[in-house]
Amino acid sequence: MPKYYEYMVAGYYLYFTSYCTVECMHVHASDRELTEGGSAKFFVKDNGDTILQNKGRLNDREVLKIQKFIKKNYREMFMKWSEYSKKGFYQK
Repeated sequence: MPKYYEYMVAGYYLYFTSYCTVECMHVHASDRELTEGGSAKFFVKDNGDTILQNKGRLNDREVLKIQKFIKKNYREMFMKWSEYSKKGFYQK
């Protein structure tokens, strides 16, 4: 399960699974278990904005922190995504 970063953001790991690379770029946010059950899922647009598909266990404050983090780092995150997938950003 590739992580975008080894550290947690707002108490959650940001990752994707190798089998979900058939979709456009997105970010799962989950605790230590790194399971999709209870995780949030953010689709990432080409300007760094995100579409929250699933809030999971995150509260509104955590969602906003993660969205801001993704907006700031989406280009670097896309480089990691591109190692596993040819799919681009959301709505591209």
